[in-house]
Amino acid sequence: MNSKDFIYRLPSKVSPAAIEGHETTFHFDLEGDGGGQYTVQVADNKVVVTDGLNGEPTCLVRSSNENFLKLIQGDLNPMMALLTGKVKISNQAEMLRYAKIFGLM
Repeated sequence: MNSKDFIYRLPSKVSPAAIEGHETTFHFDLEGDGGGQYTVQVADNKVVVTDGLNGEPTCLVRSSNENFLKLIQGDLNPMMALLTGKVKISNQAEMLRYAKIFGLM
């Protein structure tokens, strides 16, 4: 699996009941080979993913594509990734709120 596949699979992995009444926008900015920029919007009990950084994000996630893949595959400890700057998250509280819903934890 690559980063784009993981992000584009989020709508099928998220239960509408888990996001009922929630609204947020995440930007994922992944650098390097296989990376890209993606917007994940949660609204109206659904998750929509688009290419590019669209709208004003509630949370911006920046990382190399390589480190993001390690993170989602469980090969990189999330806390160590943050502390060492391998992954940068602009709104950690928002990411914690959605990490389990998105299958990141």
